[in-house]
This record gives sequence, C-alpha cells and structure tokens, in this order.
Amino acid sequence: MKNNLKAIVVLVNLVLVLAYLNWSVVQKEDILEEGELVLLKLAPVDPRSLMQGDYMRLSYAISQPNNQLWQEQQNVDSLINQVQQQQLTMDSLESRGYAVIKLDAQQVAQLVRYQPEKEPLHKDELLLKYTKGDWALNLGAESYFFEEGQAKTFEQAEYGGLRVDKQGNSVLVGLYDKNRKLLKPKKTGD
Repeated sequence: MKNNLKAIVVLVNLVLVLAYLNWSVVQKEDILEEGELVLLKLAPVDPRSLMQGDYMRLSYAISQPNNQLWQEQQNVDSLINQVQQQQLTMDSLESRGYAVIKLDAQQVAQLVRYQPEKEPLHKDELLLKYTKGDWALNLGAESYFFEEGQAKTFEQAEYGGLRVDKQGNSVLVGLYDKNRKLLKPKKTGD
C-alpha cells in the first residue's frame, strides 16, 4: 500500500512537471508568433568556446548601469521623470521589474525608464521584463548558442532581436548586424 502511494505521488508530480513544460513551450510559441520584434543594441560581447560548440555571451546596452543610455534616459515624458531617472542607480531598482522602451523607425529599442510595475505605460511604449543581476539587468536571453565554426559570422552582431509580448515576456530570435539584418550561419560543405 505504501509503495502504491509513493508511485501515485511520483506519477502526479511527473504529470505536473510535463504539464508545466508544455504550457511553457506554448507560451514561448505564442510570443514568437504574436510578439513585436525589438532590436536591442548589444554592449561588448564575449565569444567563448564550449566542448559542445560555440556561444556568445550577450549584454544589452540598455541593461548596463554605467552605459550612456542609462545615464541619458532618452524619451522621458516629464521633467519629474528626468530628475527621478538621473537619481536611478542599480541599488535603487527592484530585483524584478520592467524596462519601458520605445522603438525607433528601425525597431531599435530606446530606453525610456525602469519601473517596478506594468503601469504606467504611455502610447507607443513597450514593456520588457528584467531581473537584477550582480552587475547588470537581465533582459531575457543572456547567451546565444551557434554551431561550431560560425563565430566569425556572429562576431558581427550589433543587435539582439527579441520578440516581446504585451506583458513584457521575451524570446531571443536571433542576432542582427549593424544594418539590422538577421545574421544567418554560413552553410558548410558536405
């Protein structure tokens, strides 16, 4: 009887885990399908090598506390917001919150402000969820994996392309060059 109860508990937990994973996949697919393309300027990147292939550590310019974008706080709606944003430091931010951005004509994100809640949100502003790390804010995917031998192609990356939904959830869809063109791996010979 005791073994049957343990088996049932394990089975229920397994079903719950699988249900959560499936829900997560469906949610990401919805973001890919319906989310708006947002290009985030990359801060200096750090290509590294792994045993299973190559990857690039991503760092977004708007998530760097000492970055000029952070300091200038473009597109702020009022003088009060400008004063508040100048006083903003990494320490003053909540551990989770939202980067409020506006897109320029080329879909490149311009930082407006950081805020702890979804509101206020003005016309033409988008939310992008963040979590606070030790040195910067994490805005989603912080690394990009690519096939071994493709480092030269992806070293040209100047933007990270994310699909972002209305709730601020994002999925990294690729890396883009200085002309905002999607970087694609070079085909290797047979």
